Amino acid sequence: MTTGTAAPVSEVFRAGPPAPREASAQEIQTVFGAQRAWRWQAAQTTAPERQAILRRLHDAIRAQRARLADALARDLGKSRAEAEVSEIHAVLEETQFILRRLGRWMAPRRVGTPLMLPGTRSEVRFQARGVTLILSPWNYPVNLALAPLVASLAAGNTVVLKPSEKAPHTARALRELLESVFEPKLVAVLEGGPGVARALTDLPFDHIFFTGSGAVGRRVMAAAAPNLTSVTLELGGKSPALIHDSANLRDAAERIAWGKLLNAGQTCVAPDYVLLPERMCAAFLLEIDAVIARRYGDHAWLRAGPDYGRLVDGESVRRLRQLTADSVAQGARVVRGGDFDPQARFISPTVVADVTPEMPLMQEELFGPVLPVLTYRDFGGALDLIRRQDSPLALYLFTGEPAVTGRVVRETTSGGMVVNGTVIHLINPHLPFGGVGPSGMGKYHGEHGFRTFSHERAILHEPSPSPVRFLYPPYGRPLPRLTAWALRQLERQVGPRE
Repeated sequence: MTTGTAAPVSEVFRAGPPAPREASAQEIQTVFGAQRAWRWQAAQTTAPERQAILRRLHDAIRAQRARLADALARDLGKSRAEAEVSEIHAVLEETQFILRRLGRWMAPRRVGTPLMLPGTRSEVRFQARGVTLILSPWNYPVNLALAPLVASLAAGNTVVLKPSEKAPHTARALRELLESVFEPKLVAVLEGGPGVARALTDLPFDHIFFTGSGAVGRRVMAAAAPNLTSVTLELGGKSPALIHDSANLRDAAERIAWGKLLNAGQTCVAPDYVLLPERMCAAFLLEIDAVIARRYGDHAWLRAGPDYGRLVDGESVRRLRQLTADSVAQGARVVRGGDFDPQARFISPTVVADVTPEMPLMQEELFGPVLPVLTYRDFGGALDLIRRQDSPLALYLFTGEPAVTGRVVRETTSGGMVVNGTVIHLINPHLPFGGVGPSGMGKYHGEHGFRTFSHERAILHEPSPSPVRFLYPPYGRPLPRLTAWALRQLERQVGPRE
């Protein structure tokens, strides 16, 4: 594919997926054994050596970006522009950000010592965790595989990457890309389905990084528990778009539509539902209808144009069709879209009004281009509704009043939050990305990813001779008694005052 307009979606779906490749039990054990043998050499690499590793990866991604974009188009119907912005360039930018700062992050960090340890010196050193496993998803199969890979390599680990079998073209492209850059003892890609994932999570990895659904995340955590393997879980949830009556409704509709329809709604931080004042609902529905028509087109162009993707499989279409139909049966109204075609993996951008919290569309994360719209009369009641839901991966607030922003920050929780926008917090590598509670645990991006894949080792240097000897028994001697008395006096001097 060229850097220009992508081929029509109907064309890129003509070729079937590549023949499935299932890693054998022997291959899994061989790779794991090789990486365990190499992990100490990888851990002892210097900042320049790790930067050289990351540059090789960076250059290989640039060289094969057209192939990656083609694979994304075949798996998800992504346009070349969307593939570049949300996947390929995002990883290159993240890699460059880490390259520029890695030496500073790796440097030992001096910390203070308490007065009862005079003469000692303390520091924190960042050490590699060891052999790490990355289980990446299908919805952003390049970005969400390579971004954690970059962080793990920056921390000095070896990596086994298991891409999702639901994006087979991209999985194959990733394997061939990484095999061209790394030996398996440092980075290995193992393809396969749930059986391969189960076999991998049963192994005693030093850290597992999983991105996907909450249900599978629980299984990953359970599998890691017998080995006491630490885990990072990047999950999801029902991220609300909360509109206050002080909001600019046109901007809100524009930004919610973009965040919702990016990757055909298959984004873990996509706005899952809209919550707005009753009196603004009719105007909002008109605004978002106009935005969708202007940005993505109508009717035949939605299917033929390059700007709107496809769902990963027909089952996802059928699931959303059923949730929508069941909600309509309970009183909801489809006011935009409503075209569900499982064979073509297509759902038109669909807006559903008159939704209530008890309806099927509000009982699970939608992960597709169906947008329920709920209304409220009292802003406090809207916050209560958000709090009754599981803590979301993101919360999007639209308001023109700083005091409202402060209230929402104080009275709700979420993995991340954007004020007067959606999704774009992912682009800032200075910000941590991760969930809270059911939406995930742990965080990454930038330095936060380096720390996630590192062990922060506490090191204290005791001098010789050392005043700590005054604490040694037997405690009836004058020196330990004097030391204890001195510490009590110190508490009175520096302790809390009433």
